[in-house]
Amino acid sequence: MLLKICVAQLNYCVGDMAGNARKIIAAARKAYAGGARLVLTPELAICGYAAEDLYLRPAFIQACQDAVDLVAKELAGLPGLSVVIGCPAQVDGGPGLRTHSVSLPRLYNAAYVLQNGLRVHTYAKQELPNYQVFDERRYFTPGQGACVFHVGQGDDRVALGVLICEDAWFEAPARQAKAAGAELLVVINASPFHLGKGDEREAMMQSRAKSCGLPLVFAHLVGGQDEVVFEGRSFAVQADGALAGRALSFEESLFAVDVLRNPGAALYLAAACAPTRSLEADLWDALVLGVRDYLGKNNFPGAILGLSGGIDSALVLAVAVDALGADKVRAVMMPSAYTADMSWLDAREMAARMKVRYDELSIEPQVQAFKASLAGEFRGLAENTAEENIQARIRGVFLMALSNKFGSIVLTTGNKSEMATGYCTLYGDMAGGFAVIKDLLKTTVFKLARWRNENDPYGTGQNPIPERIITRAPSAELRADQTDQDSLPPYEVLDAILQRYMENDESIESIVAAGFDAALVDRITRLIKLNEYKRRQSPIGIRVSHRSFGKDWRYPVTNQFRA
Repeated sequence: MLLKICVAQLNYCVGDMAGNARKIIAAARKAYAGGARLVLTPELAICGYAAEDLYLRPAFIQACQDAVDLVAKELAGLPGLSVVIGCPAQVDGGPGLRTHSVSLPRLYNAAYVLQNGLRVHTYAKQELPNYQVFDERRYFTPGQGACVFHVGQGDDRVALGVLICEDAWFEAPARQAKAAGAELLVVINASPFHLGKGDEREAMMQSRAKSCGLPLVFAHLVGGQDEVVFEGRSFAVQADGALAGRALSFEESLFAVDVLRNPGAALYLAAACAPTRSLEADLWDALVLGVRDYLGKNNFPGAILGLSGGIDSALVLAVAVDALGADKVRAVMMPSAYTADMSWLDAREMAARMKVRYDELSIEPQVQAFKASLAGEFRGLAENTAEENIQARIRGVFLMALSNKFGSIVLTTGNKSEMATGYCTLYGDMAGGFAVIKDLLKTTVFKLARWRNENDPYGTGQNPIPERIITRAPSAELRADQTDQDSLPPYEVLDAILQRYMENDESIESIVAAGFDAALVDRITRLIKLNEYKRRQSPIGIRVSHRSFGKDWRYPVTNQFRA
C-alpha cells in the first residue's frame, strides 16, 4: 500500500469555526493513528456549508483563517500527514469591494493543503454553481489553474490533484490537474441531497474518472443546514470508472481508502463499500437528519406538533420521534365540533405507540367566542372558509403559546401538494418554526407512511401509524363531512401535474398534451400562482426533491404571467 486516505465525513456546523476545527483535529489524529497520511475534509468544512451572507463579514473570514491556523498548529507534530481543508480565502489577501449598493466578491471557495504545520498549497474552486439552492457567484470569484501536491517519499510518493465539488462536473479542471502531474484526484464536496442524487453523483464521478483516466476519491459532507441536507455517502472510483468503495449514508464516518500501485505502475483504490439503499430509506433518513440538526444546532429542547388523526401529522410525529426520541416530542390534539371520533381514537393510539406526551385541548369554546364577537360583522352571510380558518388559527395560537412557554419548536405538518395549491391556512396550520414534510407530495406521504410501518430504522417501534390513518379519506375537518377531494382533484392526478409544472417547468400546453384535463391544469397552475404570497410566509422546510418551495423556487408574488 502506497497511501491510506481518510475522508473526514463529519457533521460540521455553520459559523462554529472553533468547533469545526476541533472535529477536524480529532478526526485527523484518529486517522493518523490508524495509518492514514492524507485526511480530506468536505468543501468549506472549516465554516460549514453554506454560510450565505456571513461570507460578506470580514470578521467571519478572519475567524475562518484563525481556525485553519489552529488545525495546522495542532497537527504539526504528526510527521508525514497532509490535510486538505475547505475554507473561504481572500483573493490576493485583499478584501472585497463593499458599499451600501454593491458587493463584489473577492473571496475564493478554497482548499488549503496543510503539511508540517504550514499551508503549502491553496486551490481555488473554478466552477461556481449558481442554480437551484446555490448562490456561489454572490460570494466567490472563480479560481484558475490546477493544484497538485505530493504525499509520501521515494517510490511511495503519490501526486494528488485537488478539485472542489462543481469542478468535477466539468472536464477542464480534471484535465488541468492531470496535465500538472496528478495521479489521483481528490474532490472535496458539499452537494445537497435530493432524492436520487447519490446515484447521479456516483455516475457522474465514474464518468469523470474514466474520461481523464485517473482514480478519484470523493469526500462529502453529512448533516442538516436549514432547509438542505447532506447525506455523506463519500466514495472512491477506479480509473476505469468502476466503484471502489462507498461510505455510509446519513452518518458521520472516517472513510478509509487505500491507494495501491499495480505492476503496470497505475494506481488503484481499495475501500469498504456500504450497500445500496432504497429511495424510501434515503428519504426517511434525510427527514430525520434534517429535524435532528435543525433542532440540535439551534438549541431547541424539543418539538411540539398538532396531532389531528390525519396522515400528515402522523408522519411528522414518526419522523420527530426517530430524530429526537419520544421524551423530546409532545403531541397535542385540538378537537372541534367537526372532529370525527375516529380522529380522536387514532391520534390517541398513535401517541401511545410512539410513547410521547399527548394532550387534548378543545378549541370549541374559543371557536364560539370568535363567532360571537364577529356575529355583527358576519350577519346575514353564510359560513365559509372564514369560519373554517378561525379554527385553524386558534390551533396555531395554542401551539405557539405552548412553544413560547416551554421552548419547544412547533413542527408544522403541511405537505408540498398543500403548499402548492394554498390548501392551508396562513397563521393557522402554517404557524410554526420548521416544516418537516414541506417538500413531500401527498402521494409520497402515503408511500413513506407505509414504508415506515414496515421498517424501524431507529428502534422506536414498528407500525407506529394506525392503519386507518393511512386508509381513510384525508380531511381538514373544518366543516361537516369534509374531505380534501371536495376542494382538490385526486392526489394522484394533482401530484402528477405539480411534478410536471412546478418541479420540471413543463408548460401548460405540454401537460394538457400529455393527457391531463385542460380545465384542471388551468385551475391547478392558477392556484400555484395565486398562493405564492402564502408560501413566502411559511416556515422553512427540508428539501428532498430537486426543486422545492424554497431557495430554488423564486417567483414574484406580484405577477401577471402564467404559462
